[in-house]
Amino acid sequence: MHEHLASLIAREQARQRDTLSLIPSENLTSQSVREVLASGFSHKYAEGYPGSRYYAGNAVMDELERFAWHRAQQLFATDYHVNVQPHSGSEANLAVYAALLSPGDTILAPALDHGGHLSHGHAVTLTGKLYTIVRYGVGTDGRFDLGQVRELAKTHQPKLIVAGVSAYPWQLAYLPFREAADLCGAALMADMSHVAGLVAGGQHPSPFGIADIVTTTTHKTLRGPRGAMIFCKPDLASKIDKAVFPGLQGGPHMHTIAAIAQALTEASEPSFTSYAQEVVRGMATLANTLSAGGCQLVGGGTNTHLALIDLRPHGLTGRHAQDLLERVGLVANRNSIPHDQAGPRNPSGLRIGTPWGATRGLASAHWEQIGSLITGLLTGAMTEETARLAVHELLTTIPIPHQFS
Repeated sequence: MHEHLASLIAREQARQRDTLSLIPSENLTSQSVREVLASGFSHKYAEGYPGSRYYAGNAVMDELERFAWHRAQQLFATDYHVNVQPHSGSEANLAVYAALLSPGDTILAPALDHGGHLSHGHAVTLTGKLYTIVRYGVGTDGRFDLGQVRELAKTHQPKLIVAGVSAYPWQLAYLPFREAADLCGAALMADMSHVAGLVAGGQHPSPFGIADIVTTTTHKTLRGPRGAMIFCKPDLASKIDKAVFPGLQGGPHMHTIAAIAQALTEASEPSFTSYAQEVVRGMATLANTLSAGGCQLVGGGTNTHLALIDLRPHGLTGRHAQDLLERVGLVANRNSIPHDQAGPRNPSGLRIGTPWGATRGLASAHWEQIGSLITGLLTGAMTEETARLAVHELLTTIPIPHQFS
């Protein structure tokens, strides 16, 4: 290995050891997942699908991909067809749009500053350029206005409704979105990328049996490699598969698919349910501590793996708060909040979550300490040096578990 690359790897390992990621979309993978990811599966070109490849020598690849399908269906207790080839969540979502829509068709999706994702139709993305996007948002209680969703569905007659989030602190009830879709004959896509691990661990409602299509990334709360999956009702299987390949992608990353299969296997173990419970329990503790310390949470709280802090009462911007926390060893991310008047590059919110910390082994008492450190920093009641020493001491006593190091 080149010495500079070796140095970069060592530095990143040290950074992850000595800081705590509070970014809800980040997590640690097991050594087993990383071993599979680095396997010889990366050497094989496997364009196509099992039983219909464009290259010879793919008998093992066919068995591998079918195994990944089975693991995914088993974990989520579904008979939906599954495609494990998308390289990312954004590509998975785009494949769904390409499969079901024509350019110019209307999509009803959550607004970015109300908890949605770029791939849900933001104007800067290809999705936003190809399709007509109608956006729904949250009401005064900080939760999606389901009445607004129904009215927009009746008024705009979308071909597709997206029920999915990237920065929304509340569980999604998928049935009201199904009812809205039925009002206008739209298909319903549930993007469970952020909560897939919570669904698998029984800590979030499942979209299966309600949505026509379910997309998800395989990292975040699912604790796998960076990749994605698309589940769909059987009658949509051919359209979805053709949209992924040859519509958008060439050869699949078979080493990633193998690592996904390993992560899905790990997520089916009883210990993963305990992990998902700890993610939600830890976030509740962290949110309560933040609120008690004077932080204003968007929507008033959370019952998932993340929360959003409204920084405006503290006179801070998202970039300022993000940088402040990083200097003491807490890695969070700035984020837009509902009706944010600031731009997305320096918004008014801070997004925090517990998936990484729960994997590391933090429990409720630790989250109380983290919450106190954050409130102390944001309110100016604590110095950076004091917070930095406290974070260092905490992480020294809770090293990354061996199986994830």
